[in-house]
Amino acid sequence: MQELHLFEYAVIRVVPKVEREEFLNVGIILYCAKQKFLKSVFHLNEARLSAFACETETDFIWHNLLAIEKICEGKAGSGPIGQLDMASRFRWLTATRSTVVQASKVHPGFCVDAQETLEKLHQQLVL
Repeated sequence: MQELHLFEYAVIRVVPKVEREEFLNVGIILYCAKQKFLKSVFHLNEARLSAFACETETDFIWHNLLAIEKICEGKAGSGPIGQLDMASRFRWLTATRSTVVQASKVHPGFCVDAQETLEKLHQQLVL
């Protein structure tokens, strides 16, 4: 039997008008400590977003999504947050905030393969 590993994930949402509390799921962040895995995946359907909130600037949203990706990977240019350990980066990225790009509450689960689980969640919750 394959070993199951605890993972945590959050859905990344675009909330064009925070006061209306309407959102569009655009990505997933998944963290699995045992597999030393912290990764995000995004899909921004610009046509759907435009129908949802036509005045939203997609360049601004892409800038924020790419910043999340850089921080997850700890890439150069990801600033001081990107230099933290994986768990701290995940907690920082999923902290509650009232902005246009935000994360859902964190949800736990068990997986065998974190990458496969990330792709499955992306398919189910975003696409």
